[in-house]
Amino acid sequence: MSQITLYLDDATQALVDEAAKANGVSKSRWVADIIRTYASHEWPKDCLKLAGRFADFPLREDAAATQPADVPRLGF
Repeated sequence: MSQITLYLDDATQALVDEAAKANGVSKSRWVADIIRTYASHEWPKDCLKLAGRFADFPLREDAAATQPADVPRLGF
């Protein structure tokens, strides 16, 4: 297991202390959990559950039909 050193100002250190205590974990565990949560390259499960839930959401193909045609471009 690797180790890192973090330099935190007093106010940030107090936030870490309070959050770790409130979650009942060590400061190291709390920081590691936060890193896993926010450095992940996957969509959160709650977001994935929303896919297709908005029946009135305009899809790209639908939007193209409502857009005006392009105007001719001027040559140089």
